Parts: sequence; C-alpha cells; structure tokens
Amino acid sequence: MKKIIVFLLTIAMMMSIAACGNTSGSTTTSDSNSATNGYKQVTIAYATFNNIPDEDALDDVEEAINVITREKIGAEITLMPISISEYSSKVQLALQGSEKIDIFETLGDLNNYISNNMALDITDMIDKYAKEAKDVVGEDWLAACTSNGKLYGIPTMKPIALTPMVVYRKDIADELGIDMSAVNSIYDLTPILKKVKEAYPNMIPVCAVQTGEIGVSMNYGEVDFLGDDRYSPVGVLMGDSYEVVDLYSTDTFYNLCKLVRSWYLDGLVMKDAATTTSMAQESMSSGNYFCFIAGYSYPEEDTAASLEAQCGGYDLGAKIIGDAYLSTSDINALTWCISSTSDVPEAALSFLNLTFTDEDIINLVIYGIEGRDYVKNPDGTVSYPEGQDATTVPYTAQLSCGTFGNFFKMYPMEGTNPESLEWELEQNKTAKCSPAMGFTFDASSVKTQYTAVKNVIQQYLPGLICGSLDPDTEIPKFIDALNSAGYQDILKAKQEQLNAWQNNNK
Repeated sequence: MKKIIVFLLTIAMMMSIAACGNTSGSTTTSDSNSATNGYKQVTIAYATFNNIPDEDALDDVEEAINVITREKIGAEITLMPISISEYSSKVQLALQGSEKIDIFETLGDLNNYISNNMALDITDMIDKYAKEAKDVVGEDWLAACTSNGKLYGIPTMKPIALTPMVVYRKDIADELGIDMSAVNSIYDLTPILKKVKEAYPNMIPVCAVQTGEIGVSMNYGEVDFLGDDRYSPVGVLMGDSYEVVDLYSTDTFYNLCKLVRSWYLDGLVMKDAATTTSMAQESMSSGNYFCFIAGYSYPEEDTAASLEAQCGGYDLGAKIIGDAYLSTSDINALTWCISSTSDVPEAALSFLNLTFTDEDIINLVIYGIEGRDYVKNPDGTVSYPEGQDATTVPYTAQLSCGTFGNFFKMYPMEGTNPESLEWELEQNKTAKCSPAMGFTFDASSVKTQYTAVKNVIQQYLPGLICGSLDPDTEIPKFIDALNSAGYQDILKAKQEQLNAWQNNNK
C-alpha cells in the first residue's frame, strides 16, 4: 500500500553525488563487463514496509526469479530490500560509495536524483529494452518523468489518485457507538478522539504513519508540490492559481498545525511522533492506538481489509476524509530509475520492463514463494499460510504492492473486492488535476539553496505537523530560517520555470 514517507539529502550527499554521477554515454555500452557464468548481474534496491527477510529466504526468491530472467533477458537478479524509513539515505550513500545498485525507486524526490546525476537518461534505450512497459504506462505518464526533454524513469503503474483516509479500530468504534460516517474532514476527528481517550485512558488515539507524519500532509487540499514530495514541500501551487507560494505562511498550514497541537496537548496523539521510527502498522499491532491518517487509492473496504493482517489482526475500518487531487508529482513520486553508475544498464532496464509485464516476476517480488510465503485461494486472491501473517512468513513485500512495477499484474489480497479495480480507475479519471499537470521543476540552479532549505524543513516541520511544536511561536522562526537559507531563490526559480512552461503549453 502507498505509504509515502520523509527523507532528506544531507549536505555531504549533495556535495559528493555530482562526483559519483556519470552520463548516459559512459554507461550504456558496458553490459559485457559485469557477468557471472555468462549472465549479467543486476541489483535492484526497493523499499519495504515489511520485515527484512533473512538471507536464506531472500536467496530462494532470487533463484525463483532468476529461473525466469536467465532465459528471458540473460541476467541474474539480486534483491536488495531496504526498510522504508532508511531507504532514501541508504540508496544515496550506497551509490556514493560505489556499492552496486542498478535499479532504484524514487520516493517523491525524482528531481533531486536528476539534478544530481544519479538517474540515467533512458530516452534512447526505452524503446529497445522496455517498450512493453512504455506501452503499459503511456506517453502522458512518462512525460511526468522527464526533464529538459529527457526521460529518466518509468512511474509505477497503479491506482494513482491518493484519497486521505482515517484507518481506525472498528471494534472500538462499534463498542463506543461512534458514527464514522459523519467524519468528512480531519477536523471532524477531534470529538471522536476525545471519546476514545475517555473510554480508554491508557490508549493513545492517533499514532504516526511514519517518522514525522501523523497525516497532516495528506490534508492540505488542492496543492501541487511542483516536484517536491508532500512531506517536505518547497514552493507549491494552491487551487487553480499559477502563483508559486510558501505553503508554510498560509492559513491552511497554520490551522492544521493548531489542530494537531491541540491533540498533542490533550494526549490524543503519540508524543514522539516527530521522531519515532515505528510505522503505523507496527504501532496499531500493539493495541495501544485507535487510528492513523494516511492516503490511499483504494476503496474504504479494501483499504481496511488489506491492512488488518499488518495491524495485529484487529477489525479495521477506513473512512475517506477528503478528495483526491492529481499533480505531476503524484505520477512521478514513485518512479523506477536506472542508476547512472550501473555497469549493466541495458540488462537493468530489461528487468525493470519485466516488473511491468511478467506476472510471475512481480508476484515473486511482492509475495515470495507460493506455499511457503503465501497461498492462492479459489477466488483468485492470496493470503498468508494458516497460522502465519506478514510478520512470521520468511518473505513478503506485500505492503510495497503500490510502489512496484505494475500493480494490475499482482494477485489481490484476500478480502479485497475484484470490482474495486473499476473504482480505482474511475478515481484516476475523475480526480481533480492541477493546472500545472505535466510541469517538472529543474532544481539544478538552486541546489545549494535546496540543501540548506531542506535542512531547515527537517528541523521544524516534523514537530509542527505532529503537534510537539507550538505553531504560534515556531512558524515565524521556521519562515525566518527558510528565508535565511535561500528559500526565496527557490520560489523565484520555480515561478520563472512555471511561467515559461505555461507560455509553451497554452
């Protein structure tokens, strides 16, 4: 499922990436230099929300994949699952240290990878090595992964329109007579959280989705983040306007921070949400929390059903609390790239192509070995073997299903409604779109400012949107620190590029 996350580039990363990045011309003829037993060696680094499997379990999945890839593309695949909370930093450090990674995914930071020469230009390669994936995704979505006319990746093919939802303990809501159908915005949650706290004094009603995020970022409304991830935006569009604005100076941001500050002071939210490394599923499994707020592109019933096994087996419900909104960043937030340091770029792109087209490949990566890690049910769904769940099977990356390759090639989990695919596709079609759909920002001219500004955001934003910082005193300090770090330079550069794009796309 989609769990989009917080991650920042450090100053050291930004200074050294340029040195390790290569141009496409220096990599695309080197496949013959990296082969074992005649097979190209391809390493794919992917984010997982599940447990990291042990080496033996991972080896079994790799070998099952390689039985297919040796014949189809003359390559052997090494899987590198990385915890979602560490993914971005580990991938960047690995590439700087010349550790072998051929395929990686972006998590809302495609423009940073492009501007720092970490992603390979695949414009002249895709038709030869990944034409099927190109056809699956389509030209419009691929355009969201371009910069200055060059293609740098392939976006995940999935239900894309994220809808903000609250995922909650249905058993507790039913017990307390809480009518969740009346909850239509994040602001409607306060009386419900207080009622839960009154009935269960030792329970904390709201847990963090991930480090520094309790759901505020999913509830900004009609905001286009203009190439940044929603967890650390730097200059945005709001509504139908073409004016690049500072989100942190808006009433929208202030009011949300005031809301969660009140939750924090009333004991309604996890106190260490700004720093915890626990994901929502882990926290919910403890039985100490009532709900979490996140974004999903699946119907309420399916969202709840798919999360129950991950959340301790409790009976869950899900309620939509806002509307879906689409921007370029929503499409390219999860983009699969070939590393500019790859010594086997053609083989890497060929394997990436299989994750969009080959049912066996994608389900091996997501679910592992049939019979050991999952079982097929008569209705075509899959579930965990009897007596096991996501925390006990040797291998699973089930929660990464919304981040990998072609979602529509994956087996549906038990409890999901086959008719949901129609709902998901309809959401993609009917969600309101940003007026700047298709615009991508080139941050290369303000790289230094981006590094400084991102560091300021990391210092202030988690505490503000998790309630541990007082917005009345800290937002003014936050804005002053941003401006001292070069924030206005970035806003100006975005506005200039957006104006040029608008003139060319009237």
